[in-house]
Amino acid sequence: MGIDPRQIVAGVLTVTMFLMLGNMVKREHFDAPISHHVNHAGSTQAFEDTKDSEKSLAVDGDDDGPWKEESSGLKPCWSKPGFEEDEDSKGFVTFSLTNGPEYHVSQITDAVVVARYLRATLVIPDIRGSQPGDWRNFGDIYDIEKFVSSLEGVVKVVKSQPSELSSKNLAVLRIPNRVTDEYIAENIEPVFKSKGNVRVATYFPSVNMKKGKIEQEKERNSVGCLAMFGSLELQPEVREVVDSMVDRLKTLSRKSDGQFVAVDVRLDMLDNKGCQGNGDGSKKCYGPQEIAMFLRKLGFDKNSAIYMTQSRWDTSLDAIKDLFPKTYTKEGIMPMEKKQKYLGSDASEYEKVIDFYVCSESDVFVPAISGLFYANVAGKRIGTGKTRILVPANIPSDASVSLGSYVSRYVSKKNHMAYSCFC
Repeated sequence: MGIDPRQIVAGVLTVTMFLMLGNMVKREHFDAPISHHVNHAGSTQAFEDTKDSEKSLAVDGDDDGPWKEESSGLKPCWSKPGFEEDEDSKGFVTFSLTNGPEYHVSQITDAVVVARYLRATLVIPDIRGSQPGDWRNFGDIYDIEKFVSSLEGVVKVVKSQPSELSSKNLAVLRIPNRVTDEYIAENIEPVFKSKGNVRVATYFPSVNMKKGKIEQEKERNSVGCLAMFGSLELQPEVREVVDSMVDRLKTLSRKSDGQFVAVDVRLDMLDNKGCQGNGDGSKKCYGPQEIAMFLRKLGFDKNSAIYMTQSRWDTSLDAIKDLFPKTYTKEGIMPMEKKQKYLGSDASEYEKVIDFYVCSESDVFVPAISGLFYANVAGKRIGTGKTRILVPANIPSDASVSLGSYVSRYVSKKNHMAYSCFC
């Protein structure tokens, strides 16, 4: 009895469908919104938000559609809200930047939103690392004049803490990330009126950078968008270091007609309990060997330049270098004359900032670790039209592979809050 060719085709299609479904289930856990708890030292542990209803990373239409860059980037949608100075408002809002640039972006935004609501004066923050005594001026990393000028007409800003501020007239308040007007009115404004000044410290009950289901008040949206995407720029010397590294990586890739890929792999994070699988095949973190196989199966050229956020070379990174010889960490790509200052024993904050901006400006970004770094790098890339963000997965060897199927949901679904700020 002969075999009907149509039965063979149907069987192949069925197997392919199950392989694709299995692959999507494995990837769902990584790209979902997460809860993110931060201890006093700034270490993190991530947990899945099971309320997320989106189950598929598959892309409708042209498989590689979301892989295409925005042709000319996006333009800011926000407008600079007017500001009438209130002579009766003499209070101050102070805060510190902590835990690295992925946190700085959110901390700046919350402090500006609070100061704007209270009609208070914002004091430029200091920068504090995870170790005692690890302290820097704002101007060591960021451009002070750019920060002040960007907020002109939005909030009043002073560059140093006024002498009249003391522990007696300064209330210290922990506030949730993406603080709302309602929260400020109920929990911050009464204390501010009583004490006259407040110091705020942002905590992260969840790290969900998706667009809100209910649009916020237009003015608040504008203030938040401006603060998050329009106020922070690197100071010139740090900017020069980042530019030199990005330029060299792009040059190395162009010589082989490849692409410059930045991969966020930090070995200390991979040992974190929150990075381990849940027993169901789902993962939050991917190691060097898994990333190497992921990039190879997606068809990246072996001569593509790969930048790893791991601070120093480790033998575990050999798994990537074996497949992609042009794989580098900071020490292998940074100009020699800059290494002492930016890779020294007390340079951890510089290293974090360099990683954040190199990942924001690479041709392709692969977040091998789920968390706030991934979320805020994605937001910065979306704003500049660099939407090539690939979420890793363990791809079966016999699976049909399409780049579009691994594009971050922040991009494929356009559900990152950055899409509320840019048009």
